[in-house]
Amino acid sequence: QVQLVESGGGLVQAGGSLRLSCVASGRTFSSYGMGWFCQAPGKEREFVAAIIWSGDKTYYVDSVKGRFTISRDNAKNTVYLQMNSLKPEDTAVYYCAAALRWTADWGARSDYDYWGQGTQVTVSS
Repeated sequence: QVQLVESGGGLVQAGGSLRLSCVASGRTFSSYGMGWFCQAPGKEREFVAAIIWSGDKTYYVDSVKGRFTISRDNAKNTVYLQMNSLKPEDTAVYYCAAALRWTADWGARSDYDYWGQGTQVTVSS
């Protein structure tokens, strides 16, 4: 069993920054891939970014490339999402997720085995 707890969300003005954190417990953190997804009201949960076990490869949805950075610290069992140049359309609940096996599509929700409860990010214009 893996427990994931997100933090770092909040209210920020457009152009501002936030750093989300997700702490994992219960299994060997360094053996699985991690992803961030977001869900706006009335919309499907969407892929934002992912990082593989070693941290050597990262993946992003086009809309956040150049603005968001995913990273991980395996010694702290933590994955981060640094969010810069935030836009009102980034407003959503952000979830971290853990994938216990390699996937050919890090953006597929079904390939993730565990999910956190989410943290709200609100960007005002």
